[in-house]
Amino acid sequence: MQGLQRRVWARIWEVGHEDPRRVIHSLKVGTSLTLVSLLYLMEPLFKGIGENSIWAVMTVVVVLEFTAGATLCKGLNRGLGTLLAGSLAYLIQYVANETSQVARAIFVGAIVFMIGAAATYMRFIPYIKKNYDYGVVIFLLTFNLITVSSYRVDNVLKIAHERFYTIAIGCGICLFMSLLIFPNWSGEALHNCTIYKLEGLAKSIEACVNEYFDAKLAERKDETSEDPIYKGYKAVLDSKSTDETLAFHASWEPRHSRYCYIYPWQQYVKLGTVLRHFGYTVVALHGCLRTEIQTPLAVRLLFKDPCIRLAGEVSKVLMELASSIRDRRNCSPEILSDHLHEALQDLNTALKSQPRLFLGAETNPVNNRNQQGSSASLQTVKTDTSALAEWRSKRASELPPKEGGEMRKMLRPQLSKIAITSLEFSEALPIAAFASLLVETVARLDLVIEEVEELGRIARFKEFNLGDEIPITCEKPRVDVSSNHLPTHGIE
Repeated sequence: MQGLQRRVWARIWEVGHEDPRRVIHSLKVGTSLTLVSLLYLMEPLFKGIGENSIWAVMTVVVVLEFTAGATLCKGLNRGLGTLLAGSLAYLIQYVANETSQVARAIFVGAIVFMIGAAATYMRFIPYIKKNYDYGVVIFLLTFNLITVSSYRVDNVLKIAHERFYTIAIGCGICLFMSLLIFPNWSGEALHNCTIYKLEGLAKSIEACVNEYFDAKLAERKDETSEDPIYKGYKAVLDSKSTDETLAFHASWEPRHSRYCYIYPWQQYVKLGTVLRHFGYTVVALHGCLRTEIQTPLAVRLLFKDPCIRLAGEVSKVLMELASSIRDRRNCSPEILSDHLHEALQDLNTALKSQPRLFLGAETNPVNNRNQQGSSASLQTVKTDTSALAEWRSKRASELPPKEGGEMRKMLRPQLSKIAITSLEFSEALPIAAFASLLVETVARLDLVIEEVEELGRIARFKEFNLGDEIPITCEKPRVDVSSNHLPTHGIE
């Protein structure tokens, strides 16, 4: 029992330690609920507002979100939906009072049907669904509650007023807590999320290449997902929904820059899409470290220096892009420096210097001693494969059916592996694929640079100065997985 308690407390501490903003947000919600509860607990307030004060409590629970943008979005949607529903319900009740009791019932039922169907259909409109879906739901709820209850209750106007006042009080408390008390901005989260993704990709590429040329590569094939390389690009691959949500909520927040009135949050989403495509190449590069067939270390070392140099240059460019976004300045005009092109040329020269690994046995002087070089190699493959197949058939025939089937399943991968590793070019294929993917990262790097430059142009980043330094460290931000928000630093 004590062990369970320790694990629970350790988990609670870990959640708060990962992101202290979670603790602050919890305290803000508790304080907000206490404030709206005073409408019930204090006699003068309860007499002035009445039993409808419970709507203020419900509003705080529903509206107060982790970031200011999300709270603004929900609060304004709830307030606008309530105001429109109350006004329309009052108009319907005013018209219905001029008719008889039976006609009034028919009229109210018909209006409820038409408004309900029309409002529900509007929720399918993409623009309405994206921006005002919650407001339409609140409109439907409030309109039906007031309209239907007005058939039996005479003071419907008083009910509508009290409900609107209590919801306004709840929204006001939420906005006060969200905007003025340790605010968490969605725009800041999106900004720093983009920086973290660029830095994570830079470190993943560099670590991936360094590990590929490590002598202990074969011993690391069974590592878990705690691999630091995996952690570097995982945030990029899983960022689509987070980026879109943060960009949408950021559009509701006050402007974050004195240079432009509408900050280009959607450009961050476009940049995130390009980074995900870049991340797919890093995933394939990481996959080369976990393949069953690996190039021998002696062959890999022939290309170690140019590959490590090229990866370092790519990482340097990504870190410069992250630095430019962090400082809100344009990229260096020489971001694609001559060093990157020289590293590409060195890798190309290294590959051409070993033609016997990639062009076949005819260019190998040792193999040319035997005129049957290629056919002898294929004959060796055939001999090895035939011998294993013959032994497998003989062994399986001596075993019972059940054990024979298990033996066939066990031998099948061994047969495939022997056939593959006996191919003439099998040693060169993995390093060729690895080098090709490394060059592909350079090709995709141009697209990333274009999107960052477009972001700087639209957001009016300051001009690059020669004294600007490029940071080489990457601080992992605290990630709030439950609410799909990333922590932030300052926004200008």
